Amino acid sequence: MQNNNLLKEIAELLTQKQLTISTAESCTGGLLASTLTDISGSSTYFIQGIIAYSNQAKQDLLQVSQQTLTTHGAVSKQTAQEMAEGIRNNAQTTIGISTTGIAGPTGGTTQKPVGLVYIGLATPTQTITTKHHFHGDRTTNKQHTVKQALHILQQTLTKW
Repeated sequence: MQNNNLLKEIAELLTQKQLTISTAESCTGGLLASTLTDISGSSTYFIQGIIAYSNQAKQDLLQVSQQTLTTHGAVSKQTAQEMAEGIRNNAQTTIGISTTGIAGPTGGTTQKPVGLVYIGLATPTQTITTKHHFHGDRTTNKQHTVKQALHILQQTLTKW
């Protein structure tokens, strides 16, 4: 699943620019944090990861507002944004990155089908969120989410 060249590039960019990163994950269940720490020396830039699967955990650990969860749901652009900002603030890192979605095979609805994922990335100056729809089994959807999150991170770091 992992792309070693992409991971190495991300590690080099984070290290060269002296940036730190933290993760807030729901649908990926820690896979993003695990992947980011697959590179030796990642402790210089990777500070913390939180798996906030329940809405209560999102509120308690990441300061996602009850209103956001009630109005938009756990799988939404707004939740991904608040998760990324919450982990960045809590961990006091330069970058916070989040994943929230429906990995499947159950849990999907007409409005929010299996494979719907939002990725958030917060920096000191902006927060971006992206919407994705993957078509695979649970494991594949989680892997695609991590791969897409890494690409978004790499693009952000290259422009930094």
